[in-house]
Amino acid sequence: MTGTSKQIALIGAGPMGLAAAKLMAQHDIAFQGFELHSDVGGLWDIDGPRSTMYDSAHLISSKRMTEFTDFPMREDVAEYPSHNALKQYFRDFAKHFDLYEKYHFGAEVLTCEPLGRSGEGWRVTWRDGAGEHSATFAGVMIANGTLSAPNMPAFKGAFTGELIHASHYRAPTQFTDKRVLVIGAGNSGCDIAVDAIHHGKSTDLSMRRGYYFVPKYVFGKPADTMGGAIKLPMWLKRPIDQTILKWFVGNPQKYGFPKPDYKLYESHPVVNSLVLYHVGHGDLKIRPDVDHMDGKTVHFTDGTSGEYDMILAATGYRLDYPFIEKQHLNWQGDAPHLFLNAMHPGRDDLFVLGMVEASGLGWQGRHEQAEMVVRYIKALRAGTQSAKGLQSEKAKGFQRATGGMNYLNLARMAYYVDKATYRKAVTGWIRKLGGAKP
Repeated sequence: MTGTSKQIALIGAGPMGLAAAKLMAQHDIAFQGFELHSDVGGLWDIDGPRSTMYDSAHLISSKRMTEFTDFPMREDVAEYPSHNALKQYFRDFAKHFDLYEKYHFGAEVLTCEPLGRSGEGWRVTWRDGAGEHSATFAGVMIANGTLSAPNMPAFKGAFTGELIHASHYRAPTQFTDKRVLVIGAGNSGCDIAVDAIHHGKSTDLSMRRGYYFVPKYVFGKPADTMGGAIKLPMWLKRPIDQTILKWFVGNPQKYGFPKPDYKLYESHPVVNSLVLYHVGHGDLKIRPDVDHMDGKTVHFTDGTSGEYDMILAATGYRLDYPFIEKQHLNWQGDAPHLFLNAMHPGRDDLFVLGMVEASGLGWQGRHEQAEMVVRYIKALRAGTQSAKGLQSEKAKGFQRATGGMNYLNLARMAYYVDKATYRKAVTGWIRKLGGAKP
Protein backbone atom coordinates (compact mmCIF):
# COMPACT_ATOMS: atom_id res chain seq x y z
CA MET A 1 0.00 0.00 0.00
CA THR A 2 1.33 3.45 -0.90
CA GLY A 3 0.00 6.91 -0.39
CA THR A 4 -0.72 9.40 -3.15
CA SER A 5 -0.33 13.14 -3.54
CA LYS A 6 -4.09 13.57 -3.00
CA GLN A 7 -4.71 10.93 -0.35
CA ILE A 8 -5.37 11.77 3.32
CA ALA A 9 -4.13 9.45 6.06
CA LEU A 10 -7.03 8.94 8.50
CA ILE A 11 -6.01 7.51 11.89
CA GLY A 12 -8.71 5.74 13.87
CA ALA A 13 -11.98 3.88 13.24
CA GLY A 14 -13.94 5.00 16.28
CA PRO A 15 -16.98 7.31 16.04
CA MET A 16 -15.04 10.30 14.70
CA GLY A 17 -12.89 8.30 12.31
CA LEU A 18 -15.97 6.65 10.85
CA ALA A 19 -17.78 9.97 10.50
CA ALA A 20 -14.80 11.46 8.68
CA ALA A 21 -14.43 8.38 6.47
CA LYS A 22 -18.09 8.51 5.47
CA LEU A 23 -17.88 12.23 4.68
CA MET A 24 -14.65 11.99 2.68
CA ALA A 25 -16.10 9.14 0.65
CA GLN A 26 -19.24 11.18 -0.03
CA HIS A 27 -17.20 14.20 -1.12
CA ASP A 28 -14.76 12.21 -3.29
CA ILE A 29 -11.72 12.97 -1.14
CA ALA A 30 -9.23 10.11 -1.42
CA PHE A 31 -8.03 8.72 1.90
CA GLN A 32 -6.54 5.69 3.57
CA GLY A 33 -7.78 4.66 6.99
CA PHE A 34 -5.55 3.10 9.64
CA GLU A 35 -6.92 1.24 12.67
CA LEU A 36 -4.89 -0.53 15.35
CA HIS A 37 -7.71 -2.99 16.19
CA SER A 38 -9.12 -5.67 13.92
CA ASP A 39 -12.52 -3.96 13.67
CA VAL A 40 -14.27 -0.60 14.01
CA GLY A 41 -15.71 0.97 17.18
CA GLY A 42 -12.69 2.42 18.93
CA LEU A 43 -13.27 2.87 22.65
CA TRP A 44 -16.64 1.11 22.44
CA ASP A 45 -15.16 -2.23 21.43
CA ILE A 46 -14.11 -3.57 24.81
CA ASP A 47 -11.71 -6.02 23.14
CA GLY A 48 -9.80 -3.26 21.35
CA PRO A 49 -6.14 -2.86 22.36
CA ARG A 50 -6.64 0.73 23.56
CA SER A 51 -10.20 0.42 24.84
CA THR A 52 -10.71 1.48 28.45
CA MET A 53 -14.26 0.14 28.58
CA TYR A 54 -15.59 -1.99 31.45
CA ASP A 55 -18.34 -4.61 31.54
CA SER A 56 -21.05 -2.46 33.13
CA ALA A 57 -20.42 0.68 31.04
CA HIS A 58 -23.35 2.42 29.34
CA LEU A 59 -23.83 5.75 27.64
CA ILE A 60 -24.48 8.59 30.08
CA SER A 61 -26.48 10.40 27.39
CA SER A 62 -29.58 8.94 25.76
CA LYS A 63 -29.37 7.28 22.37
CA ARG A 64 -31.51 9.89 20.58
CA MET A 65 -29.31 12.73 21.85
CA THR A 66 -26.11 10.87 20.97
CA GLU A 67 -26.64 9.05 17.66
CA PHE A 68 -25.68 10.22 14.18
CA THR A 69 -28.71 11.91 12.61
CA ASP A 70 -28.38 10.05 9.32
CA PHE A 71 -28.01 6.68 11.05
CA PRO A 72 -30.40 6.36 14.01
CA MET A 73 -30.01 3.56 16.52
CA ARG A 74 -32.52 0.75 16.20
CA GLU A 75 -35.76 0.97 18.18
CA ASP A 76 -34.87 -2.16 20.15
CA VAL A 77 -31.68 -0.55 21.50
CA ALA A 78 -32.06 0.63 25.09
CA GLU A 79 -32.42 4.35 25.81
CA TYR A 80 -29.01 4.27 27.52
CA PRO A 81 -27.16 1.64 25.45
CA SER A 82 -24.41 -0.65 26.72
CA HIS A 83 -20.97 -0.74 25.16
CA ASN A 84 -21.94 -3.99 23.40
CA ALA A 85 -24.91 -2.30 21.72
CA LEU A 86 -22.70 0.60 20.66
CA LYS A 87 -20.01 -1.68 19.26
CA GLN A 88 -22.68 -3.23 17.04
CA TYR A 89 -24.01 0.22 16.12
CA PHE A 90 -20.62 1.29 14.76
CA ARG A 91 -20.14 -1.97 12.90
CA ASP A 92 -23.56 -1.50 11.30
CA PHE A 93 -22.63 2.10 10.47
CA ALA A 94 -19.41 1.01 8.76
CA LYS A 95 -21.21 -1.67 6.76
CA HIS A 96 -24.04 0.67 5.75
CA PHE A 97 -21.66 3.29 4.37
CA ASP A 98 -19.16 0.75 2.90
CA LEU A 99 -16.29 1.90 5.09
CA TYR A 100 -14.57 -1.39 5.90
CA GLU A 101 -12.73 -1.46 2.60
CA LYS A 102 -11.39 2.05 3.31
CA TYR A 103 -9.38 0.90 6.35
CA HIS A 104 -6.19 -1.02 6.91
CA PHE A 105 -6.89 -2.92 10.14
CA GLY A 106 -4.26 -4.21 12.53
CA ALA A 107 -2.10 -1.24 11.56
CA GLU A 108 -0.37 0.76 14.30
CA VAL A 109 0.68 4.23 13.15
CA LEU A 110 4.16 4.92 14.52
CA THR A 111 5.09 8.35 13.19
CA CYS A 112 3.66 11.24 11.19
CA GLU A 113 6.32 13.64 9.94
CA PRO A 114 5.78 16.74 7.77
CA LEU A 115 7.89 16.87 4.63
CA GLY A 116 7.98 20.65 4.73
CA ARG A 117 5.50 23.48 4.89
CA SER A 118 1.75 23.09 4.66
CA GLY A 119 0.80 21.34 1.44
CA GLU A 120 4.14 19.60 0.93
CA GLY A 121 2.95 16.29 2.33
CA TRP A 122 3.47 13.97 5.28
CA ARG A 123 5.48 10.81 5.74
CA VAL A 124 3.40 8.26 7.70
CA THR A 125 5.01 5.12 9.12
CA TRP A 126 2.99 2.20 10.44
CA ARG A 127 3.46 -1.38 11.57
CA ASP A 128 1.27 -4.39 10.80
CA GLY A 129 1.61 -8.17 10.74
CA ALA A 130 3.91 -7.97 7.73
CA GLY A 131 6.35 -5.51 9.31
CA GLU A 132 6.99 -1.77 9.14
CA HIS A 133 5.96 0.44 6.22
CA SER A 134 5.88 4.10 5.25
CA ALA A 135 4.24 6.21 2.58
CA THR A 136 3.67 9.84 1.65
CA PHE A 137 0.25 11.42 2.08
CA ALA A 138 -1.24 14.80 1.21
CA GLY A 139 -2.43 15.29 4.76
CA VAL A 140 -3.12 13.69 8.13
CA MET A 141 -6.45 13.48 9.93
CA ILE A 142 -6.14 12.27 13.54
CA ALA A 143 -9.17 10.60 15.13
CA ASN A 144 -7.69 8.18 17.65
CA GLY A 145 -9.83 9.30 20.60
CA THR A 146 -9.25 11.09 23.89
CA LEU A 147 -9.85 8.41 26.54
CA SER A 148 -7.05 5.85 26.20
CA ALA A 149 -4.03 7.29 28.05
CA PRO A 150 -4.53 7.07 31.85
CA ASN A 151 -3.92 10.13 33.99
CA MET A 152 -2.43 8.44 37.06
CA PRO A 153 -1.55 10.87 39.84
CA ALA A 154 1.45 10.45 42.12
CA PHE A 155 0.37 9.74 45.70
CA LYS A 156 2.43 10.57 48.75
CA GLY A 157 3.68 7.53 50.60
CA ALA A 158 3.40 3.90 49.53
CA PHE A 159 0.38 1.61 49.28
CA THR A 160 1.08 -2.10 49.71
CA GLY A 161 -2.31 -3.32 48.49
CA GLU A 162 -3.51 -3.40 44.88
CA LEU A 163 -3.46 -0.02 43.12
CA ILE A 164 -4.90 0.30 39.62
CA HIS A 165 -6.23 2.98 37.30
CA ALA A 166 -9.81 2.77 36.04
CA SER A 167 -8.40 1.93 32.59
CA HIS A 168 -7.41 -1.47 33.99
CA TYR A 169 -10.84 -2.19 35.42
CA ARG A 170 -12.94 -4.68 33.49
CA ALA A 171 -15.29 -6.66 35.74
CA PRO A 172 -16.72 -6.20 39.24
CA THR A 173 -15.32 -9.58 40.31
CA GLN A 174 -12.01 -7.73 40.65
CA PHE A 175 -13.44 -6.35 43.91
CA THR A 176 -14.53 -9.65 45.44
CA ASP A 177 -13.94 -9.76 49.23
CA LYS A 178 -11.81 -6.60 49.17
CA ARG A 179 -11.99 -3.34 51.05
CA VAL A 180 -12.14 -0.89 48.15
CA LEU A 181 -11.34 2.80 47.82
CA VAL A 182 -12.32 4.52 44.59
CA ILE A 183 -10.50 7.83 44.09
CA GLY A 184 -12.33 10.24 41.80
CA ALA A 185 -16.08 10.78 41.53
CA GLY A 186 -16.61 11.55 37.87
CA ASN A 187 -19.01 9.46 35.83
CA SER A 188 -16.71 6.44 35.60
CA GLY A 189 -15.71 6.67 39.26
CA CYS A 190 -19.34 6.66 40.39
CA ASP A 191 -20.24 3.80 38.04
CA ILE A 192 -17.35 1.70 39.29
CA ALA A 193 -18.05 2.51 42.94
CA VAL A 194 -21.58 1.16 42.46
CA ASP A 195 -20.09 -2.03 40.97
CA ALA A 196 -17.74 -2.39 43.93
CA ILE A 197 -20.57 -2.10 46.45
CA HIS A 198 -22.05 -5.41 45.29
CA HIS A 199 -18.79 -7.38 45.36
CA GLY A 200 -16.35 -5.87 47.83
CA LYS A 201 -16.34 -6.11 51.63
CA SER A 202 -16.67 -2.33 51.81
CA THR A 203 -16.50 0.61 49.42
CA ASP A 204 -15.40 4.19 50.01
CA LEU A 205 -15.34 7.02 47.47
CA SER A 206 -12.71 9.75 47.78
CA MET A 207 -13.62 13.13 46.29
CA ARG A 208 -11.38 16.14 45.82
CA ARG A 209 -14.30 18.43 44.90
CA GLY A 210 -18.06 18.42 44.74
CA TYR A 211 -20.16 17.52 41.71
CA TYR A 212 -23.61 18.26 40.40
CA PHE A 213 -25.63 15.05 40.04
CA VAL A 214 -28.14 14.63 37.22
CA PRO A 215 -30.72 11.82 37.13
CA LYS A 216 -31.01 9.79 33.95
CA TYR A 217 -34.79 10.21 33.90
CA VAL A 218 -37.02 13.21 34.54
CA PHE A 219 -40.80 12.72 34.39
CA GLY A 220 -40.18 9.28 32.90
CA LYS A 221 -38.09 10.58 29.99
CA PRO A 222 -34.30 10.71 29.50
CA ALA A 223 -33.17 13.88 31.24
CA ASP A 224 -31.10 15.13 28.30
CA THR A 225 -34.16 15.18 26.03
CA MET A 226 -36.05 17.63 28.24
CA GLY A 227 -34.17 20.84 27.55
CA GLY A 228 -33.99 20.98 23.77
CA ALA A 229 -37.41 22.42 22.92
CA ILE A 230 -36.72 25.92 24.24
CA LYS A 231 -33.32 27.58 23.86
CA LEU A 232 -32.45 29.62 26.92
CA PRO A 233 -29.47 31.88 27.64
CA MET A 234 -27.13 30.42 30.25
CA TRP A 235 -27.98 33.09 32.85
CA LEU A 236 -31.57 31.78 32.77
CA LYS A 237 -30.95 28.11 31.99
CA ARG A 238 -28.63 27.58 34.95
CA PRO A 239 -31.05 28.56 37.77
CA ILE A 240 -33.92 26.70 36.11
CA ASP A 241 -31.87 23.51 35.79
CA GLN A 242 -30.57 23.85 39.35
CA THR A 243 -34.15 24.05 40.59
CA ILE A 244 -35.07 20.91 38.64
CA LEU A 245 -32.05 19.10 40.09
CA LYS A 246 -33.15 20.01 43.62
CA TRP A 247 -36.58 18.51 42.89
CA PHE A 248 -35.25 15.22 41.54
CA VAL A 249 -31.89 14.84 43.32
CA GLY A 250 -32.24 16.81 46.51
CA ASN A 251 -29.17 18.05 48.35
CA PRO A 252 -26.19 15.67 47.95
CA GLN A 253 -24.40 17.44 50.81
CA LYS A 254 -26.74 15.77 53.32
CA TYR A 255 -25.16 12.43 52.30
CA GLY A 256 -21.64 13.74 52.88
CA PHE A 257 -20.82 14.88 49.36
CA PRO A 258 -18.79 18.11 49.27
CA LYS A 259 -20.50 21.18 47.86
CA PRO A 260 -19.30 22.15 44.38
CA ASP A 261 -17.08 25.23 44.41
CA TYR A 262 -18.13 26.15 40.87
CA LYS A 263 -21.33 26.83 38.97
CA LEU A 264 -23.46 24.27 37.17
CA TYR A 265 -22.04 23.43 33.70
CA GLU A 266 -18.54 24.74 34.52
CA SER A 267 -17.59 21.05 34.74
CA HIS A 268 -19.26 17.91 33.44
CA PRO A 269 -22.07 16.80 35.78
CA VAL A 270 -22.32 13.23 37.04
CA VAL A 271 -25.22 11.39 35.41
CA ASN A 272 -25.79 8.76 38.08
CA SER A 273 -28.61 8.45 40.62
CA LEU A 274 -27.50 5.09 42.03
CA VAL A 275 -24.47 6.51 43.79
CA LEU A 276 -26.76 8.80 45.81
CA TYR A 277 -29.07 5.89 46.53
CA HIS A 278 -26.26 3.74 47.91
CA VAL A 279 -24.74 6.51 50.01
CA GLY A 280 -28.20 7.12 51.47
CA HIS A 281 -28.45 3.42 52.33
CA GLY A 282 -25.02 3.32 53.96
CA ASP A 283 -23.51 1.06 51.31
CA LEU A 284 -20.97 3.68 50.25
CA LYS A 285 -18.97 6.09 52.39
CA ILE A 286 -17.79 9.45 51.07
CA ARG A 287 -14.22 10.43 51.92
CA PRO A 288 -12.29 13.64 51.24
CA ASP A 289 -9.13 13.86 49.14
CA VAL A 290 -6.21 11.56 49.88
CA ASP A 291 -3.33 13.07 51.84
CA HIS A 292 -0.92 10.13 51.95
CA MET A 293 -0.66 6.35 52.06
CA ASP A 294 1.15 4.07 54.47
CA GLY A 295 0.96 0.33 53.84
CA LYS A 296 -2.73 -0.46 53.51
CA THR A 297 -3.73 2.64 55.44
CA VAL A 298 -4.90 5.69 53.53
CA HIS A 299 -4.86 9.03 55.33
CA PHE A 300 -7.30 11.71 54.18
CA THR A 301 -7.04 15.48 54.27
CA ASP A 302 -9.54 15.78 57.13
CA GLY A 303 -7.31 13.73 59.43
CA THR A 304 -9.30 10.50 59.16
CA SER A 305 -7.94 7.24 57.72
CA GLY A 306 -9.11 3.89 56.39
CA GLU A 307 -7.79 0.41 55.68
CA TYR A 308 -8.03 -0.90 52.12
CA ASP A 309 -7.01 -3.91 50.08
CA MET A 310 -7.54 -2.22 46.72
CA ILE A 311 -7.46 1.34 45.40
CA LEU A 312 -8.92 2.20 42.01
CA ALA A 313 -7.96 5.63 40.67
CA ALA A 314 -10.77 6.97 38.48
CA THR A 315 -8.69 10.04 37.76
CA GLY A 316 -9.38 10.48 34.08
CA TYR A 317 -7.30 10.50 30.94
CA ARG A 318 -4.86 12.75 29.17
CA LEU A 319 -4.72 13.55 25.49
CA ASP A 320 -2.27 11.28 23.75
CA TYR A 321 -1.13 11.43 20.13
CA PRO A 322 2.03 9.29 20.41
CA PHE A 323 2.75 9.15 16.69
CA ILE A 324 3.24 12.91 16.18
CA GLU A 325 5.40 15.47 17.95
CA LYS A 326 3.56 18.00 20.08
CA GLN A 327 5.12 20.94 18.25
CA HIS A 328 3.31 19.94 15.06
CA LEU A 329 -0.06 20.14 16.84
CA ASN A 330 0.38 23.67 18.21
CA TRP A 331 0.21 22.21 21.71
CA GLN A 332 -0.43 24.77 24.44
CA GLY A 333 -0.83 23.74 28.07
CA ASP A 334 -2.85 20.54 28.34
CA ALA A 335 -4.11 20.34 24.75
CA PRO A 336 -3.41 21.35 21.16
CA HIS A 337 -4.67 24.87 20.43
CA LEU A 338 -6.68 24.39 17.25
CA PHE A 339 -9.34 26.45 15.50
CA LEU A 340 -12.71 25.07 16.62
CA ASN A 341 -10.73 22.25 18.27
CA ALA A 342 -9.89 20.73 14.89
CA MET A 343 -7.84 22.96 12.55
CA HIS A 344 -4.19 23.93 12.81
CA PRO A 345 -3.79 27.71 12.52
CA GLY A 346 -0.88 27.52 10.06
CA ARG A 347 -1.34 24.24 8.25
CA ASP A 348 -4.10 23.08 5.92
CA ASP A 349 -2.99 19.45 5.86
CA LEU A 350 -3.29 18.48 9.53
CA PHE A 351 -6.53 18.03 11.46
CA VAL A 352 -7.60 16.55 14.79
CA LEU A 353 -11.14 15.22 15.09
CA GLY A 354 -13.03 14.43 18.28
CA MET A 355 -10.86 16.54 20.58
CA VAL A 356 -13.95 18.35 21.76
CA GLU A 357 -16.20 17.91 24.77
CA ALA A 358 -19.43 19.64 25.74
CA SER A 359 -22.54 18.71 27.67
CA GLY A 360 -25.05 17.36 25.16
CA LEU A 361 -22.84 17.62 22.07
CA GLY A 362 -23.40 13.98 21.07
CA TRP A 363 -21.88 12.31 18.06
CA GLN A 364 -23.91 14.49 15.71
CA GLY A 365 -22.18 17.60 17.05
CA ARG A 366 -18.85 15.91 16.42
CA HIS A 367 -20.05 14.80 12.98
CA GLU A 368 -20.55 18.49 12.20
CA GLN A 369 -16.93 19.12 13.16
CA ALA A 370 -15.85 16.43 10.69
CA GLU A 371 -18.12 17.87 7.99
CA MET A 372 -16.59 21.32 8.45
CA VAL A 373 -13.10 19.86 8.03
CA VAL A 374 -13.98 17.75 5.00
CA ARG A 375 -15.80 20.62 3.28
CA TYR A 376 -12.81 22.85 4.01
CA ILE A 377 -10.42 20.42 2.32
CA LYS A 378 -12.71 20.17 -0.69
CA ALA A 379 -13.16 23.95 -0.91
CA LEU A 380 -9.43 24.56 -0.57
CA ARG A 381 -8.73 22.28 -3.49
CA ALA A 382 -11.37 24.13 -5.50
CA GLY A 383 -9.84 27.48 -4.53
CA THR A 384 -13.10 29.00 -3.27
CA GLN A 385 -13.35 32.33 -1.49
CA SER A 386 -15.04 30.71 1.50
CA ALA A 387 -12.05 28.42 2.00
CA LYS A 388 -9.68 31.38 1.80
CA GLY A 389 -11.85 33.17 4.36
CA LEU A 390 -11.60 30.27 6.81
CA GLN A 391 -7.90 29.95 6.15
CA SER A 392 -7.43 33.62 7.05
CA GLU A 393 -9.72 33.38 10.08
CA LYS A 394 -7.84 30.54 11.74
CA ALA A 395 -4.44 32.04 10.94
CA LYS A 396 -5.04 35.36 12.69
CA GLY A 397 -5.58 33.95 16.18
CA PHE A 398 -8.61 32.64 18.06
CA GLN A 399 -9.99 31.61 21.42
CA ARG A 400 -11.67 28.36 22.38
CA ALA A 401 -15.46 28.45 21.89
CA THR A 402 -16.36 28.59 25.58
CA GLY A 403 -19.25 31.04 25.17
CA GLY A 404 -17.95 32.95 28.18
CA MET A 405 -18.16 29.91 30.48
CA ASN A 406 -15.50 29.74 33.20
CA TYR A 407 -14.62 26.07 32.96
CA LEU A 408 -12.49 24.53 35.69
CA ASN A 409 -8.78 24.81 35.05
CA LEU A 410 -8.22 21.08 34.70
CA ALA A 411 -6.53 19.00 32.01
CA ARG A 412 -9.79 17.22 31.18
CA MET A 413 -11.49 20.60 30.64
CA ALA A 414 -8.75 21.95 28.36
CA TYR A 415 -10.76 21.13 25.23
CA TYR A 416 -14.25 21.76 26.66
CA VAL A 417 -16.55 24.08 24.72
CA ASP A 418 -20.03 25.53 25.10
CA LYS A 419 -22.31 23.45 22.89
CA ALA A 420 -24.46 26.29 21.55
CA THR A 421 -21.48 28.55 20.81
CA TYR A 422 -19.51 25.74 19.22
CA ARG A 423 -22.27 24.35 17.03
CA LYS A 424 -23.24 27.83 15.84
CA ALA A 425 -19.67 28.49 14.71
CA VAL A 426 -19.18 25.08 13.08
CA THR A 427 -22.51 24.98 11.25
CA GLY A 428 -21.91 28.57 10.14
CA TRP A 429 -18.70 27.49 8.41
CA ILE A 430 -20.43 24.45 6.92
CA ARG A 431 -22.96 26.74 5.25
CA LYS A 432 -20.24 29.10 4.00
CA LEU A 433 -18.28 26.16 2.59
CA GLY A 434 -21.27 24.94 0.62
CA GLY A 435 -23.20 22.76 3.00
CA ALA A 436 -26.92 22.85 3.58
CA LYS A 437 -28.23 24.42 6.76
CA PRO A 438 -28.37 21.62 9.42
